[in-house]
Amino acid sequence: MEDHKIVQRNLALQREWYGEPLGDRVRRLVVAFDVSQANLADVLGISAPMLSQVMSGRRAKIGNPQVLARLIMLERKVFQPDVAAGKREALQRALDEVRESRPSVTRDNLPVDVGRNDRVAVAALRRVADPNDLTAAADLLNGKFPDLADLLRRAGRH
Repeated sequence: MEDHKIVQRNLALQREWYGEPLGDRVRRLVVAFDVSQANLADVLGISAPMLSQVMSGRRAKIGNPQVLARLIMLERKVFQPDVAAGKREALQRALDEVRESRPSVTRDNLPVDVGRNDRVAVAALRRVADPNDLTAAADLLNGKFPDLADLLRRAGRH
C-alpha cells in the first residue's frame, strides 16, 4: 500500500478508536500547555519520533495503555481553572503530575465517554444531595477516585 493510503487508513482508524485523529488531540495539548512535541512526548512516556508518527498517521495507535491514560489525564487537566487560565506554575505542576503518574487501565478505571449518562448522573445527584455535601465528598474522593470527584464537583455547582 502506498504511504498516502496507509496514512489515510490509519487516520480513519484513529477516528474510530479515539474519536478523532491523535494529531488533533496532541496539538491541542501542545498549545494548552505551551510545550514542544518532544516535551509532551516525555510527559506521556513515549519517544518523540513515536509521537510524531502517531500524530502524522504513519502509526495508527498508541500501543502502551499507560501512554493513552496519561494523554487523557492531560486532556482533563486542561479544565482545571489555573491550567485553563494559563498560569505557568499550574501548567508545570499538571505536566509533572502526569509525567510522574503510573496509571493502570483496568475495567474499574477505563476512561469512557459517558455523554448523556454523565448529565443524567449530575442531575440525579443534585436532586438527592446538598451541593456542599457533594463538594465535600468530592474533596474526600479526589486522591483515589478523581473522575468520581469531578462528577461530584460538577453536581455540586449551582
